[in-house]
Amino acid sequence: MKRVFILGFLQGSLLLAATAQKPKSKTKFIDPANMDLGVKPGDDFFSYANGNWVKNNPVPASKTRWGSFDILYLGSLEKIKSLCEDAAANASKNATYQRVGDLYLSAMDSAGIEQLGFTPIKEELDRLNGLTTLQDVVNEIATIRTKGIGSALFGFRIDQDDKNVNQYIATLSQGGTSLPDRDYYLKQDARNQTIRAEYVKYITDMFKLVGDDEATATKKAAAIMGIETGLAKAQLSRVELRDPVKTYNKFSTGDFTKTTPGLDWKALFTAMKAANADSLLVNNPAFFKTADALLSAVTLDSWKAYLQWAVIKSAAPYLSSAFVNRQFEFGRVLTGQKQMTPRWQRMSSLVDNNLGELLGQLYVEKYFDNNAKQRMLALVKNVQETFASRIQRLDWMSDSTKQRALEKLQAIVNKIGFPDKWETYPGVTISKTGLVANLRSINQFEYNKMVNKLGQPVDKTEWGMTPPTINAYYNPANNEIAFPAGILQFPFFDFGADDAVNYGGIAAVIGHELTHGFDDQGRQYAADGNLKDWWTADDAKKFEERANKVVEQYNGFVVNDSLHLNGKLTLGENLADLGGLNIAYEAFKKTEQGKSDKKIDGFTPDQRFFLGWAQVWRQTVLPETSAQLVLVDPHSPGKYRANGPVQNMDAFYKAFNVQPGDKMYKPESERIKVW
Repeated sequence: MKRVFILGFLQGSLLLAATAQKPKSKTKFIDPANMDLGVKPGDDFFSYANGNWVKNNPVPASKTRWGSFDILYLGSLEKIKSLCEDAAANASKNATYQRVGDLYLSAMDSAGIEQLGFTPIKEELDRLNGLTTLQDVVNEIATIRTKGIGSALFGFRIDQDDKNVNQYIATLSQGGTSLPDRDYYLKQDARNQTIRAEYVKYITDMFKLVGDDEATATKKAAAIMGIETGLAKAQLSRVELRDPVKTYNKFSTGDFTKTTPGLDWKALFTAMKAANADSLLVNNPAFFKTADALLSAVTLDSWKAYLQWAVIKSAAPYLSSAFVNRQFEFGRVLTGQKQMTPRWQRMSSLVDNNLGELLGQLYVEKYFDNNAKQRMLALVKNVQETFASRIQRLDWMSDSTKQRALEKLQAIVNKIGFPDKWETYPGVTISKTGLVANLRSINQFEYNKMVNKLGQPVDKTEWGMTPPTINAYYNPANNEIAFPAGILQFPFFDFGADDAVNYGGIAAVIGHELTHGFDDQGRQYAADGNLKDWWTADDAKKFEERANKVVEQYNGFVVNDSLHLNGKLTLGENLADLGGLNIAYEAFKKTEQGKSDKKIDGFTPDQRFFLGWAQVWRQTVLPETSAQLVLVDPHSPGKYRANGPVQNMDAFYKAFNVQPGDKMYKPESERIKVW
């Protein structure tokens, strides 16, 4: 729900990593062995920089893709596993050790989990099967949220009001579907028809695993597919959801209820523990009219099955192997993954995802070096000052808009490493056995924490990522950038690396996140975080003209031989990459190395800067996963994150002598300059 712009890829398997490294001796931070020097850099810079690495690093059987993020993630999981095992061995030390250690033990208790089968959710399934009225169904849509056992029909959060960011407000969003995007339900091509058929088989098999006979399970699967397809038809596209103005629709609770006769929102909010919600935001009001119509059009038995499915799919990864294996088999259809991720990796990630600020305390104590934070603060200062200088020199923006842009830039808050105050998860009880019960306790805590924000002062100290995360983000409502401890390592950052590598890596990340405040979405938020227009009409038009050129550039990129990127879906990230790399390059040129021509390992400082950028994005991806990501991911594939921005940078052409006739060559007049 929260509009947060993230550097890396969105899937959880890419979000963790280790900490900053101490200087390494004899390390080749730009290693020619990873490059394909037979490729002209002006033809395909990604392959020139990473070609041999790609050839020598096929996707492992238990992964869907493999690259810089994944390698760091795997190393991080080793550290998290070690922290969890140490916590389990020293559980008597304090409550943090006990809960982290026992959650990991319960997650790794495969024998105990196997014995339980589906009994951890049997009571809930029986209760849902006993519903007798449509009002019972509506009540349960609220109840299963508060119990931490699933969600259904729509999304609900208490979040900052985009136009009054110092207040929390109830927020509703379209939802209710299980496949990754609405297009999986609606497109009629062969791939999506196959996925839908496999999805129905998957639902059928899961209901059989909880005791239904073939006929009953088949009927339930068909009903669920019917409901989800109906909801998908009413959903906005991912491109439409990127429009913060279109998706800001404010109602009083009473007025919104008038649009949905079967959904009394005052009663629903009370049932969802948000009784004081007298107003709300809705990202897609038309969706809720459809959801309301479906409530009365669909049979009671179908809705009971739909709610049962919400509980089953939520719990499936934590039940016996029959559920886990069947879920994985369906996942293979979507991603092409050949083998299941090892249990210890899945469960180490689970601890971070669920008790991240308890684990984070242990992580920071053992792995984080405060020197990295001080180095980052200096880098942020340099990059931020450089961005300010670039804004002042823009030839397409008026002085009045420049002044407001500079005010916003200077107001950005920097969060580095870890939170100033830790979440302690009061009331959460964790035992060595009973994984589902443990997760339910955490989910209930998180839910109650969320709804209790209503009417309280906004807490801007909260983080949107845990300390081990290898990623970064910009949050427009708080006008803040955050760099968790995990990202402060090579290839993003290394104490032993030359400035060219660090500026092509972490400084470009800093610039990327700063630029998110001024991309097609972020630019619509003011210095105080509120969604309000601070642009002159002429300046906005000039920005949109430049942004549309970026859309056209990325629309022309192709993956899997035929799938074109969606330049509108990826626009925010592409603008952030383009702006971030330009800003980082100019900041690099202020350094001693940036002012010199001294080669290291045969490469000039400028060449090393661009190679440092490209090696961040090296990856190999399964074709099925590529097809999914083109549809759902607002980030471009690694190849085009490496190649797209540099095509528009004069310095790249000079550094690698890119000439007319080279495949990446763009005439100087066609090179896109925004920030």
